Amino acid sequence: MTGSTGERLKGFFSVFRFSRRAVALVWQTNRRLTLILAVLTLVAGVLPAAAAWVGKLIVDGVVAAIASPDPSASGLLWLVALEGLIIGAIAGAQTGISVCQELLRAQLGHRVNVMILEKALTLDLAQFEDSEFYDKLTRARREASSRPLSLVIRTFGLIQNMIAIVSFGALLWQFSPLAVLILAFGGIPAFIAEVKYSGAAFRLFYWRSPETRKQMYLETVLAREDYAKEVKLFQLGPLLLGRYRQIFRDLYLEDRQLTLRRGFWGFVLGLIGTAALYGSYVWVVLSAVAQRITLGQMTMYMMVFKQGQSAVSASLNAINGMYDDNLYLSNLYEFLEQPGRDWPGKETVGLDADAGLVFRGVTFRYPGAETAALDGVDLEVRPGESLAIVGSNGSGKTTLVKLLTGLYEPQDGQILYQGRPLATWDRATLQQRFAVIFQDFARYQLLLGENIGAGDVAAFGDPDRWARAGSQGMVDDFIEELPAGFQTQLGKWFQDGRELSGGQWQKVALARAFMRESAEVLVLDEPTAAMDAEAEARIFEHFRSLARDKITLLISHRFSTVRMADRIVVIERGRIVERGSHGELMDLDGRYARLFRLQARGYREE
Repeated sequence: MTGSTGERLKGFFSVFRFSRRAVALVWQTNRRLTLILAVLTLVAGVLPAAAAWVGKLIVDGVVAAIASPDPSASGLLWLVALEGLIIGAIAGAQTGISVCQELLRAQLGHRVNVMILEKALTLDLAQFEDSEFYDKLTRARREASSRPLSLVIRTFGLIQNMIAIVSFGALLWQFSPLAVLILAFGGIPAFIAEVKYSGAAFRLFYWRSPETRKQMYLETVLAREDYAKEVKLFQLGPLLLGRYRQIFRDLYLEDRQLTLRRGFWGFVLGLIGTAALYGSYVWVVLSAVAQRITLGQMTMYMMVFKQGQSAVSASLNAINGMYDDNLYLSNLYEFLEQPGRDWPGKETVGLDADAGLVFRGVTFRYPGAETAALDGVDLEVRPGESLAIVGSNGSGKTTLVKLLTGLYEPQDGQILYQGRPLATWDRATLQQRFAVIFQDFARYQLLLGENIGAGDVAAFGDPDRWARAGSQGMVDDFIEELPAGFQTQLGKWFQDGRELSGGQWQKVALARAFMRESAEVLVLDEPTAAMDAEAEARIFEHFRSLARDKITLLISHRFSTVRMADRIVVIERGRIVERGSHGELMDLDGRYARLFRLQARGYREE
């Protein structure tokens, strides 16, 4: 055996390491159904050989009855009835197997998808922002949810066919041991071709995940209501549909070439098995003509050869399919074994409640980035203070918020809350201390009340809390316009859904932040970007009255809002370049003052 052949065989058998895990997964999903499936598989494997044996007895009985001077068919009728019962039992076993498979398919598909989603909940934001991670997620979700059951079905099918082959082999051994070898090895050439091209198909699937994900994204853009306005207005439809079609054409060309090669070699090598089958037929017929076997034996051996070759072919196809399933299952387990960030903290109480928030030399660089998003940031905000953060797009403002809320960890420096580093806090406790509105806040396709209740899962369905938080977020301004108040379905994905304006959605997001009544830190990232100036002024006056005893961090491009903060910091390229009150920064006459005057001039010119 050459080194390359040995490596191929080693690689072939190595992928079966997932078979045990798949069988265990199916067993854990429904033990009773799995056990019933195993018993029915055993029955379906043994009975075909029994049917062939009874068929042989019937034919020999008919020949004997014809030759007898006093023919009787009573014994033959019992044999026919027995064969009928066996055939009925085979049909029943096959039907039971199909029923078990369908029931397991639904349960296992749900279980695996839940496993994928549970794993996704344990992973970091940084992983979701990584294209390679999305490729892994795409591969896992597209195929692996159905592959474990497919692997187990093929495993049971292999067992069934191996039992049948052993049974058929025992019958053929009476004819000739060489016949057993012909039966066993007749399907191997076609099997080798299938194994070769299964590996090629998997490698093709694996490496083109980015293109598949592009197709999925284009489908989303072309078929989602939140893209529909721009797609129609900018006439993007034909352009994006053209890209979608081009990706399909490129992928189809690869698929076609592989399919044609696979089909050609499968046909050519399959002819070897066909030749072996009919060569065996000739051998059996000549033996019957030479009266070395009876007519009933001839009938049985021909049936055994035909069904036996089908069983061998099915077994080899099952092995090839198991190899294929194991390749795809590697995607599932590669994703499920993706390491998440360990959050070791257990503390639930701070060392000093008056210490507030402190950034000490915090530096953070995104994976693969050449420059730091934040570089040596020092900040301190105490309870009852409000801090505004301003800067150009990409300066690091939102990154600072992500670090503050524990979505990222700094590479250097430290963030402390109430005297403790963030990493030493119990994660759930820490998150309850923060109420955050992100610039790209979520617009859930849920009830209005549930959109607000998402801010505190402990009170997710509490109407009283919805009303209180909604009032604080000024949802009262428009709730009377909605047909069912807090019970109104939002969004257009589901029946009777109502779409809100951008400003109304932002008020819902504000109310969501106020749902977290235990929050001691309020973080608002562009919370009024979609509101008009009058609504914005009302919101912030209202907001200041509700947040007097809390730490407030505000990110905004509107300087009329920013000037209300106790202190202001200006960030450029990840560094704090100016800090102070509005008056102090205007007196400094630096970047803040220049931007403030520029924005104020724009308002005056209007």
